[in-house]
Amino acid sequence: MSKQELRKKYKALRTTVSKDTLEEMSLQIANKALQSDLWDHEYYHVFLPIEHLFEINTEYLLSILSGKDKHILLSKSNFDEGSMQHFLLTDSSILQVNPYGIPEPKDGIEIQPDKIDVVFIPLLAYDKLGNRVGYGKGFYDRFLASCNPEVIKVGMSLFEPEVEPIEANSYDVALDYCITPRNVHKF
Repeated sequence: MSKQELRKKYKALRTTVSKDTLEEMSLQIANKALQSDLWDHEYYHVFLPIEHLFEINTEYLLSILSGKDKHILLSKSNFDEGSMQHFLLTDSSILQVNPYGIPEPKDGIEIQPDKIDVVFIPLLAYDKLGNRVGYGKGFYDRFLASCNPEVIKVGMSLFEPEVEPIEANSYDVALDYCITPRNVHKF
């Protein structure tokens, strides 16, 4: 199946998940994350969900990270350049929803990508090799390419992996893990 077909399939699948089920699955993903070996680091990048696209609620993950006194980073997207800036989440952070429905920090203390230890990544589909399909704009591929080569890349999905391998291009950055409501997949 092509990436375009996978995007269509998983966008449609997400719409079949009720709001209550999405919340329950998001909590299960956070609980599965707690069972992983991801917690001995300092800087964690977390995405905030685009609600109208039925993305995983990362509020539970944010609570875990905050409770463990980790530095949490959120991104602000520049759609003209296809880039992201990363800001430390603090008590004084002001979040606003951009025109694409993405909650973002207005501004704050910027942290460079090479300081980030773990990145939690939104995605639509992935396979058993850690190849992933996002929305097709390349934001995360460019961001991950600018991170320290040792950065841990963690996908979060409502669904289990595709059985057939997903075609990967030279610029595609694969996952190290993917967490679902039922499993922690390590690649």
